[in-house]
Amino acid sequence: MATCFDVAEYFLAQTDEEAGDLISNLKLQKLVYYAQGFHLAMFGRPLFKERIEAWTHGPVVVPLYRKYKVFADGPIPRPKDFDVETLDLETRELLDEVYKVYGQYSAWKLRNLSHEDPPYQEGLKSPGAIISSESLQKYFETQLLSVEQA
Repeated sequence: MATCFDVAEYFLAQTDEEAGDLISNLKLQKLVYYAQGFHLAMFGRPLFKERIEAWTHGPVVVPLYRKYKVFADGPIPRPKDFDVETLDLETRELLDEVYKVYGQYSAWKLRNLSHEDPPYQEGLKSPGAIISSESLQKYFETQLLSVEQA
């Protein structure tokens, strides 16, 4: 099983800094959230074990937030020595698709999108503001169905 850090570094490794393709902590949190949701929907198991919490600005993986908070709202640099082979092909394909769809959006657009998601809204009401894997899986299964029907 991957960690939230593996997933984050994979997304960060996709950026093209010269083209202005940058990822802030806020944007990274949302990409990792979408990756977890779609992985649960497609494979019935979590992509990573770290929990996701509902915070003011959307879903957050706390250990990931802590690691990158030093960058505040600025861009996080590409990892220097990330080996994509740490993730299996199935996972890389899923992450590539998530990045293709959601990576084009700004951090604030992703924040606003995630605020509309039922798992986030339910998480705000739960003890500890935890976004459950069950609610993620249930919601993202409906998102897969709507994509397949389109």
